[in-house]
Amino acid sequence: MIGFIIRRIIQSIVVVFGVTLIVFLLIHMLPGGPARALLGDSAKPSQIRYFNIENGYNKPVFVQYWRYIDGLFHGNLGFSYTYNQSVVSLLEQNIPKTAYLVGLSYVFTMLIAVPVGIVQAVRANTAVDHALTGAGFVAYSMPTFWLSTLLILWFSVSLKIFPSEGPQGASVSAALHDPRAMVLPVLSLTVVSVAMFSRFVRSSATTALTQDYIRTARGKGISPYRLIRKHLLRNTLGPMVTLFGVSLPFVIGGAIVVEEVFNYPGMGLVLWKAATSHDYPLLMGFTLVVGVATVLGNLIADLLYTVVDPRVRHA
Repeated sequence: MIGFIIRRIIQSIVVVFGVTLIVFLLIHMLPGGPARALLGDSAKPSQIRYFNIENGYNKPVFVQYWRYIDGLFHGNLGFSYTYNQSVVSLLEQNIPKTAYLVGLSYVFTMLIAVPVGIVQAVRANTAVDHALTGAGFVAYSMPTFWLSTLLILWFSVSLKIFPSEGPQGASVSAALHDPRAMVLPVLSLTVVSVAMFSRFVRSSATTALTQDYIRTARGKGISPYRLIRKHLLRNTLGPMVTLFGVSLPFVIGGAIVVEEVFNYPGMGLVLWKAATSHDYPLLMGFTLVVGVATVLGNLIADLLYTVVDPRVRHA
């Protein structure tokens, strides 16, 4: 077990460094470099040269990368030209609000997707299964921005039940004190995630229902409820744990769109403005955080998988 954890941690560290290298190189592959992207096509050569000297872009690439890594170890992710403050302070202010949105979405996704997937597996190839499958395909194929717009039209404009924008405020406490304003942003993320997760639950549960231990339990006369709770559910959670780590970038990408549509002041809205204003230090910082979060999500998923399926510990 300890060897398994050590191997996964080492792999995660290597992947994180790979992410930093890829992000760094992509920024430097931009036509004209960061200076031209930030200052625009009308910038004079003297302005670009001064910008490169001031920000160290005139140094060799490997020297710049070493300075970038050294800055990471010292908690320095650069300075945002758009917001006129450090990238670290922007991340500290806005990531908790995005994490709150994504966390709520995951909670409701698990609470809905697992029962739906189990029902589909137990009632496989029936009208209930076909109806839920059709609804899932429609939800999964619907773009997040379009779904968010429809929810605003239905629940805010027509029915006037929920506000059309997310809770405004500089901290998570604003969102906690205005739960009605969180309903539509969370629902936008949850609908698509439920469609994806429930399909995996159905597939895993359908396979489990054909196994010998399920037939043996049925032969002993165990009740359907106990069969699902004691035997089927635990053996279905394995793929869900893996999907949790793999789907994190997908959910965060959806959160960026949701925050823009609902004007929710989280990291996604900040990133959107940074992308439109070519604020590359902020884009690099956020991409790095998402990469690290993805790696940690997969690491946690691997560790949880050992709890769900102890056989993995000896793999």
